[in-house]
Amino acid sequence: MVYKIKNERLRDNMMQYIFINGLGQSASSWDKTISFISKPARIFQPDLKGSTYASLYQSFSDYCNDIPGTLNLCGLSLGAILALNYAVENPEKVQSLVLIAAQYKMPKVLLKFQNIIFRFMPKSSFKESGFQKRDFIKLTNSMIDLDFSKKLKDISCPTLIICGEKDNENKKAAENLFEGISNAKIHFVENAGHEVNIEAPEKLATIFDAFWLEN
Repeated sequence: MVYKIKNERLRDNMMQYIFINGLGQSASSWDKTISFISKPARIFQPDLKGSTYASLYQSFSDYCNDIPGTLNLCGLSLGAILALNYAVENPEKVQSLVLIAAQYKMPKVLLKFQNIIFRFMPKSSFKESGFQKRDFIKLTNSMIDLDFSKKLKDISCPTLIICGEKDNENKKAAENLFEGISNAKIHFVENAGHEVNIEAPEKLATIFDAFWLEN
């Protein structure tokens, strides 16, 4: 297990944070945001592996289960779906939850439309995602029936819902997550779109610090 410690002298009871990237990003997509976080922490940035959602989630779940103690999960887009799924299934393991640009019920029409577009894109366009073109399409197809609507009420840990002010595709889902999760707060990031961790890393880190200071 590889992790980063911002201060090697801190003891083992340090808070543990897992940052999960979105599809089309890599684990390093969090680096700039993490560099602005002021709170000392043990930070994990897993590389997502799997050609279907089931295999991807199993890999992520195993990763989390291998880390002793409770976890603070922070995910963007696909990473947020994985974090949400894990929190639903392992409430005793999750201390807090940050969901950025998250969906809790997959927009089937949008996913199908995206997959049509993906089929016409060159293979080189998928290099930075860490997936082959065929695996990328297979993964998104396997997510179409995901629906956590009825399980949101089971999440009791402090939860922060974040969405870029310009991310129109995910605003409604963010509001619904806020309404559906009992112990939730919501924050819309000004002048940011879908990839808030890339577009507004310092602002995002400030939001994290405030939320984690309370929890």
